[in-house]
Amino acid sequence: MQNPPDQNSHPTPPTLDPETLEFLQGVFDLVRAGDADRLGPLLDQGLPPNLRNQKGDSLLMLASYHGHLEVARQLLAHGADPELSNDQGQTPLQGAVFKGDVPMVELLLGGGAAVNGTGPDGKTALMMAAMFNRTDLIDLLLARGANLHARDARGFSTLEVARMMGAPDTAVQLEERLGQTQT
Repeated sequence: MQNPPDQNSHPTPPTLDPETLEFLQGVFDLVRAGDADRLGPLLDQGLPPNLRNQKGDSLLMLASYHGHLEVARQLLAHGADPELSNDQGQTPLQGAVFKGDVPMVELLLGGGAAVNGTGPDGKTALMMAAMFNRTDLIDLLLARGANLHARDARGFSTLEVARMMGAPDTAVQLEERLGQTQT
């Protein structure tokens, strides 16, 4: 008589054959290249929109980071999770903010990305915008409900991280929003 499977054990994932691995690599290459025309039919045929590469980057993360708006739009329309973070805890929204891509940030927020979501370091998209002197994104994120008073895991505010990163424009912008002046 066989023992029942242990409820706490996890089955070993199947090893993918070389053809499948090559196909998957091709999908990630399509996304990096922004080839919406070839990606769309694959998604329509059931390609999972939340595939991840060896670094945990989802298809949406790669599309967002590389600025491929139409690819990101297709992925979201097929159910891609805008909150799916990579192995570093970064979300597509944080990648788009880092790149300063206003249309991508708008698309991701419209597609369900959490404006006040954080990575493991507790940094919000607003903090990232402040750190990299992205004044246009500060305005957009605040208009979409970003918390101006949030603090990261080390206890630093958005204004403090802007100052620490030497981001003069966003520091002044945040001071004005907070009713403070630098003396």
